[in-house]
Amino acid sequence: MSQGARDAVFPTRMTLTIYKSKKVAAQTGYDLLKKKSDALMLRFRAVTKDIKDAKETVGAEMRTATFSVSEATYTAGDFKHKVLDGAHTASFRLSTRQDNVAGVRLPIFTPVVETDEAADSIGLAGGAKSITRCRNKFGKALAGIVRLASLQTAFRTLDDAIKLTNRRVNALDNVVIPRILNTIAYIESELDEMEREEIFRIKKVLEVKRRHLAVEEAERRIDRERRVDEAKKRGVPL
Repeated sequence: MSQGARDAVFPTRMTLTIYKSKKVAAQTGYDLLKKKSDALMLRFRAVTKDIKDAKETVGAEMRTATFSVSEATYTAGDFKHKVLDGAHTASFRLSTRQDNVAGVRLPIFTPVVETDEAADSIGLAGGAKSITRCRNKFGKALAGIVRLASLQTAFRTLDDAIKLTNRRVNALDNVVIPRILNTIAYIESELDEMEREEIFRIKKVLEVKRRHLAVEEAERRIDRERRVDEAKKRGVPL
């Protein structure tokens, strides 16, 4: 009898067929999940590298944009209140879409920049170029932040999906498939044992029949010999 965890089943040919089908299905599921895990890991490594590059880029752009504020303030004076008074609608918006990676949906954020004429008119009296340059640098930095946020969101989503997929892969590889294989081995061993018992039983039946036939044949032979002896004694021709 096979060792290891197995299902409590009655060993029959039908049960064996069912568990062989389960084995094929479990192995197919394992192969598909393994491929999914590999695809997710490939994308995960790419996202990790992009996050590293994006953080460095955003850090440099934020330093440049912060320095440009000082330049614009030096050239155009304090213009913050003008920007706040003229900001009526958002000039920077986000559009979202989803990217499908091996069945896992990753949110992708894309910046959408709209022209703000009120902002363009700030600083016409002086320092307009400095203010425009400052705004463009902050817009570039903000676009980098949006890309970084998109990458970090994808990073977390991929990390959760990889952990879940790997748990399923490990469960199939270490629990489900071995349990099915142990059950199949148990059923096959029991069926083999039943077959050996059946063969032994048939041999015993044939042996008993042969004994009965031999006894009957011996009794018939003795009976014939007795009749022949009686006929000889009586002088009856045979």
